Amino acid sequence: MTSTNTVHVLGIGGSLREGSQSERALRIALGSAAEAGVTTELIAGPELVLPFYDTALEERHERAVRLVEAIRRADGVIVVSPGYHGALSGLVKNALDYVEDLRDDERPYLDGRAVGLAAVAFGWQAAVTTLDQLRTITHALRGWATPLGGSINTAETKFDEAGGASDEKTVRTLRLIGSQVAEFALSRAGH
Repeated sequence: MTSTNTVHVLGIGGSLREGSQSERALRIALGSAAEAGVTTELIAGPELVLPFYDTALEERHERAVRLVEAIRRADGVIVVSPGYHGALSGLVKNALDYVEDLRDDERPYLDGRAVGLAAVAFGWQAAVTTLDQLRTITHALRGWATPLGGSINTAETKFDEAGGASDEKTVRTLRLIGSQVAEFALSRAGH
């Protein structure tokens, strides 16, 4: 829990293309978390262009410092990655590698945080395998993956600029992921 009574959820993901399908999915989940009564923050796309994570380097790029500090403040996290060739994007994986900078914190890594996960890919295979990888990474980082995760096939579902999608079931899934993260964070905070 953050030092104030405010419960905070961070969204991480998307691709290099602003307004990408994965970023739009992330915004839906994060919006649902906000509706549940938490504050939210989004670090997406171009903001995730970071130097490759290197444990040997102590100095961090300003975007990396912002990311690590945002994760440190977060009571919950939502991660949405595009699926590329059956795996999460290098952009999102590198961002998650920076969680290592929290290893010596009072709350190390993602300890005590609910983590909502979704994968967005053009095809079911990449969407499903990417979600599985996100869950494995979350567990390795001591995070609590929400019961529901999202595998979204953009060959069948298209997100729009208005914050919706062509498939209402996909929107409901993303909204439930966001509310699960918020509810877990709020319950841990005693709200």
